[in-house]
Amino acid sequence: MKPAKTPRRLRNWPVHVLLIGLCLVWLVPAFGLLVTSFRPFQAVNDSGWWTVLSAPKGQAEYEQNCAACHGPDGRQIAAADLTNPELVQNFRRSFTLIAALKKDINDQPHMGTTPVPNEQAAADIATYLRRLSGIDAPPRFTVSNYVDALVGYRGERTYEADCAAAEQALDLNCDASDLGNPRGMGRAFLNSILVTLPATILPILFAAFAAYAFAWLHFPMRTWIFALLVGLQVVPLQMTLIPISRLYAQLGLNGTFPGIWLFHMGFGLPYAIYLMRNFLGSLPRDLFESAYIDGADHWTAFWRLAVPLAIPAVASLAIFQFLWVWNDLLVALVFLGGQNPVMTYQISNMVTSLGGGWHLLTAAAFLSMALPMIIFFALQRFFVRGMLAGSVKG
Repeated sequence: MKPAKTPRRLRNWPVHVLLIGLCLVWLVPAFGLLVTSFRPFQAVNDSGWWTVLSAPKGQAEYEQNCAACHGPDGRQIAAADLTNPELVQNFRRSFTLIAALKKDINDQPHMGTTPVPNEQAAADIATYLRRLSGIDAPPRFTVSNYVDALVGYRGERTYEADCAAAEQALDLNCDASDLGNPRGMGRAFLNSILVTLPATILPILFAAFAAYAFAWLHFPMRTWIFALLVGLQVVPLQMTLIPISRLYAQLGLNGTFPGIWLFHMGFGLPYAIYLMRNFLGSLPRDLFESAYIDGADHWTAFWRLAVPLAIPAVASLAIFQFLWVWNDLLVALVFLGGQNPVMTYQISNMVTSLGGGWHLLTAAAFLSMALPMIIFFALQRFFVRGMLAGSVKG
């Protein structure tokens, strides 16, 4: 009697568990970073992101020691209304609260038979009383971190709080012009766009022309030139920084956008030509021969046939090039520096030399991630087809 075969679903469950585990390893920290970016500074400093939906600090201690007499909302005793800021202002520290709880009221112990809480519990109760009375009631979620990161705010409070109080927020104007502050992520976002778009479009444009030539034109040493281009992919980028930087210094291109465009284009072209050539070379030869018989020249065949059919490869290449340039720090640091800071450079400036502003890193990180994620999800349906360009013959 043959043993029963294991169902396909059960045979694949180890792979499914592994994939789910890998997804969780990536998604849980990313989700925690997203939640943290919307939390106020004090909340980030006091507790982890997983406590965001838990009860406020001190609520459990208040309900255990005080809620029976003062009520859950603190209004049950009119003469000792705990929502009154003037009353709660007298108990801002644990030792003042403990002293008040130890006093007798009407010749009876303040706490009755309930023991007086210790210093830590009293401090937590005092914190909750400030929230209950409105003295210190920060929201669970806020966009202040994003606003501060965009405008480059470096104050003790928040940009919105200082502007609402009609105070000068560290030489900022409290209007839309603050988005252009050189210390902010708003200005860096525009610089990243100015760097990334040309450095993505130009290599794709030139690679498309070169790939068509390598795939459908016949000229001397075509194979050797293509092999040389493929071999250029192994040249380390770091090896060329010093000689190109010296050349740029002579040409006046250091610190300029054209200089970094040329650098990214030069290092993006070998892979772009390789990918586009493989895709165009896999297209049916009869299609192009029919176009040539009908009188089409190479220019017409390129724009009317090759380019529309190569959209999957172009989209895949656009994703690679865009993400590489957008996330680059080394090249931007060498050829742009602080003159025209991009987002990867500006994120490191969110934290001051004394460690201040570290809570803005989460918001700044998601600001830098937003556009690449939009680009990827918009073009991801072409991604697999572009990756497999030329891998199957016939």
